[in-house]
Amino acid sequence: MRVHIFDASVTMAAAAAGRAADLLAKTIGSRGQANLILATGASQFEMLENLVHADVPWDKVTIFHLDEYIGLPESHPASFRKYLRERVVNRLPSLGRFVPVVGDAPDPAAECARLGALISQVDVDVACIGIGENGHLAFNDPPADFDTQEPYLVVELDEACRRQQMGEGWFPTVNDVPARAISMSVAHILKSAAIVCTVPDERKAEAVLHTLEGPVTPSVPASALQNHGNCDLYLDAASAGKLSKPVV
Repeated sequence: MRVHIFDASVTMAAAAAGRAADLLAKTIGSRGQANLILATGASQFEMLENLVHADVPWDKVTIFHLDEYIGLPESHPASFRKYLRERVVNRLPSLGRFVPVVGDAPDPAAECARLGALISQVDVDVACIGIGENGHLAFNDPPADFDTQEPYLVVELDEACRRQQMGEGWFPTVNDVPARAISMSVAHILKSAAIVCTVPDERKAEAVLHTLEGPVTPSVPASALQNHGNCDLYLDAASAGKLSKPVV
């Protein structure tokens, strides 16, 4: 991984968005279109705010949604497809296509199959992701399934993940956080040609430490990023604060 550390989250976010926009523009220039994965959550607010203003031919881009709670309608304030529509899709002058995860589909397994069939037809050029407080990638909580080759799967959310969602203000209590979600698998995230991982905030420092300085292990799902050949990790001073050998 290439690690970039900034004094403030605002400059970190601008740099991460700039990297993603550059990758998309170059891909569209060479191939005529691009496929993008977008994560959600509080950690992506500033990066996405920069990305929607970037000079990208968005009408040539397909956006794939990373994960969503099972049973949650899009009208719910915590819905991640609502998040993406409001913060990205509806703010672009045009967009090639948006492929959301329908969390309240009547059959989650069938929804995984539908999404898997769609994303398996394309090469993902850029994945913009984050890392959870418990080291998760997407909603792949520890111990994550590193072996499955299914693009999307139904996962159980652990208590640390659910407490993070409550702590970020998406739900009033931890009991209100759904216990299951549809998530892109770790293996399929790693199939992306390029990964831009944006991780601000002191509460992510422990996860960043284990992601970068520990072994690759399902107990720290984000550690799998060590095996990707084209991953840029963007940190602010707070999220990089526990690294024993900070990278400048």
